[in-house]
Amino acid sequence: MASSKSYLDFILEQLSLLDDIQYRPMMGEFIIYYKDKIVGGIYDDRFLVKPTKSAIEMMPDAEYAIPYDGAKQMLLVDRVEDKDFLKDLLDSMLSELPSKKK
Repeated sequence: MASSKSYLDFILEQLSLLDDIQYRPMMGEFIIYYKDKIVGGIYDDRFLVKPTKSAIEMMPDAEYAIPYDGAKQMLLVDRVEDKDFLKDLLDSMLSELPSKKK
């Protein structure tokens, strides 16, 4: 099932406390970038992030989910209504993520 544009818009609004959030559509889903680094994406209308050390520490009870067949597990963000939490989450993850490939 592809993700909806309305869910993308909702997540982008929830991430509005952060500067330099970008997205790229990919096969019916959306990759989310923060300061040119991939933090996660929207898959089947779920916001998933990479399981960095800080993300695991901030969401110790988070469910692991596979975004698509053959992909690595990611963390399901269940507090998408909390803008401050999302800001803190992505800020904490930033230094642990590799730079965007050119």
